[in-house]
Amino acid sequence: MISIERQKNLFLAIAKNLKKPIKVYAIGGTAMMFHGFKDSTVDIDLVFTSLEDKNAFKRAVIELGYKKLDATKIYGLKDNAPEMLSLGQERFDLFVLEIIDFIFSKEMQERSEQAYQFLDNLILKIADVEDIILMKCATNRAKDREDILNIIKNRKVNWDILKLEAKNQVKLGRERAVMELGYLLEWLSNEGIVPKSITEDLYKFMKDQIERKLGQQNK
Repeated sequence: MISIERQKNLFLAIAKNLKKPIKVYAIGGTAMMFHGFKDSTVDIDLVFTSLEDKNAFKRAVIELGYKKLDATKIYGLKDNAPEMLSLGQERFDLFVLEIIDFIFSKEMQERSEQAYQFLDNLILKIADVEDIILMKCATNRAKDREDILNIIKNRKVNWDILKLEAKNQVKLGRERAVMELGYLLEWLSNEGIVPKSITEDLYKFMKDQIERKLGQQNK
């Protein structure tokens, strides 16, 4: 497990190795730690807005002794899996905008208001709480639902942001993202955690999208 202090020290070491300034977004367990939801995480999930930035960051991490790891060992054959680097029990998961079924949209980037700077070369921005939940729908690993429940129990979640971003994902061509969120909300509503009206509204939107597509195909 990687503590927040260990992560800060890693980011500082990486910043020393960077040859250019980079901005990166933290999602998953790393973002949860900076929001105060947990004390440690098994991996460091990061999103870059360009392949150039990701490769520059990757080179800096490799200089610290990290090695490439086969992503299928963790993510199977899912599309848009991250590039993974590991050293012992520590692991970086590096995405470039696409996170399995989701896109880290401009709106998500703008909501990432919390930021940390390491030396002159590395700015780490922390994903907003609602977007952490969305990204955990994308990765859908065993611990993700536990993390989502932890967030909901400790923070008032704005479900309207999740609905709006789900609709935004459809505009970006990520219909599967809405389905993943729908499955999560249905589970949460069955547990009495989310009002059923939230799930019903999302499913109505999904149905309208399907009917619209079918109508376009039949023209």
